[in-house]
Amino acid sequence: MTESAASLIVYPSPFPIKVMGQRVDGFVQAVTLIARAFDPQFDASTIELRESKGGKYLGITITVIATSREQLDELYRTLSTHPMVKVVL
Repeated sequence: MTESAASLIVYPSPFPIKVMGQRVDGFVQAVTLIARAFDPQFDASTIELRESKGGKYLGITITVIATSREQLDELYRTLSTHPMVKVVL
């Protein structure tokens, strides 16, 4: 089975990613820069933010245009290893 036949995602397509971390200065900007590195057309106005109940954490939803499985894998790796990021879904 080829990779394209095995994938449930049709490329290119919008792909939402949730990123969570502590609510600190620069967190949203850091995630935005990473998103733009993988999707040059990334529109920061589409970012959705959600604070935790206690206000200590921030959830960020970004929607990138996914062009390949490799792009998504590398984007997840880059986000997951950033020091401000706690979880990527």
